[in-house]
Amino acid sequence: MINLLKKLFGIGPAVDYATLVKQGATIVDVRSKGEFNGGHIKGSVNISVETLRNNLDKLKDKNKPIITCCASGMRSASAKSILKANGYTQIYNGGGWNSLQNKLT
Repeated sequence: MINLLKKLFGIGPAVDYATLVKQGATIVDVRSKGEFNGGHIKGSVNISVETLRNNLDKLKDKNKPIITCCASGMRSASAKSILKANGYTQIYNGGGWNSLQNKLT
């Protein structure tokens, strides 16, 4: 059960998000457009979790690191699962965007 929760929420070894971004990772903010417009990480791409499956063409390179984020980490965990199921190989759940932003500086 604990391993399932860790996997679902992307909990595991510490991830150096700042280094991933410096190496070209894409940050995908999966909140709604309204939430995104209220504040987001500079350079992030907004694709809501509800529309992610229909917008995979916006994430062309399935081997490029992708960091998902949302408000709390729940939707970004779902987005991580969707991306993994569609063949993306380097997916990281960044959790809440505010928290992730702090980890990038």
